[in-house]
Amino acid sequence: MRKNLLFLLLTAFFSVLVLAACGTSDEETSGSGGSEDTEQTADDTEGEATEDKVYQIGATQIVEHPSLDAAYEGFQAAIEEAGLNVEYDFQSAQGDQNNTATIANNFVADGVDLIFANSTPSAQSALQATSDIPILFTSVTDAVEGGLVESLEQPGENITGVLDLHPDAIKNTVDFIDKYFEGSTVGLIYNAGEANSVAQIDAVNAAVEGTSLTTAEATVSNSSEVQQATTSLVGNADVFYIITDNTVVSALETVVNVAEEQSIPLLVGEPDSVKRGGFATYGIDYYTIGYRTGEMAAEILTGEKTTADIPVEIPPSMQLFINKEAAEAQGVEWNSDWDADAELLETEEAE
Repeated sequence: MRKNLLFLLLTAFFSVLVLAACGTSDEETSGSGGSEDTEQTADDTEGEATEDKVYQIGATQIVEHPSLDAAYEGFQAAIEEAGLNVEYDFQSAQGDQNNTATIANNFVADGVDLIFANSTPSAQSALQATSDIPILFTSVTDAVEGGLVESLEQPGENITGVLDLHPDAIKNTVDFIDKYFEGSTVGLIYNAGEANSVAQIDAVNAAVEGTSLTTAEATVSNSSEVQQATTSLVGNADVFYIITDNTVVSALETVVNVAEEQSIPLLVGEPDSVKRGGFATYGIDYYTIGYRTGEMAAEILTGEKTTADIPVEIPPSMQLFINKEAAEAQGVEWNSDWDADAELLETEEAE
């Protein structure tokens, strides 16, 4: 009897142990599954957060004119193509370099995710305002001379971008003038306060050495002075050459009017100025360089790269553009070579 009772007690004891073990195993299995579910949910949430993130981009531009506007449009198109959700705060300095500092400081105070600096003065002010927020620039002629980067290959910790001047553009333009307007004095009008412009004027004067050409210069500090500066060169300049100076280009129609009235050929720095009445340029497409800058920005915003990973780029190519209507208005005798060598553009009415 005692043996049977002992046997029953032992059987009951081991049964409890087995049930307890099974219960623990089930709980552990359930707990492990719950952990995996939690991790999966976290991953899903993180993915949704990345897709739903709204990036804040501050866009700063020295002045509004067709070339800079085209670069900004290209930048936005590349961001949209990358599928990023972005809110833009666009600010124009209205041609006043003092305003660029205020704009940049406001962007920093607002904590934007990235600054798009469209011009040399805009980029300089952005770099002075922050060493942390990524800065992507374009419409900059010489990023090294402008103090934006130490070298094109190693731009810096928070800045890079795309230049707006092909290395051969100025030389080709000077050679064009020397070939077709031999012995001319080339009138140059620019804002001496723009580092971008000073670098180009230095390049023009260097390219003129050894040719039949000479130069005459007139400087301005704002767009209201462009007409007087242009008129001051009449009687001395045989050809006008307007580089990509933001101040002068913003008032280009003034120069066009003088060029037509005085029958002075007007060479310019980019195709949009040809469409506005310039005679010819060796230029690049500003929409294209803006688009490439936007591609860089997308890589940085998504964390794929940093500014330090992306060297400063130059425009991939340039083209001779000529406005036949402007040539006639400025008393230029048409050369048959240009039919084969140039892409012909027409004058567009100002909006």
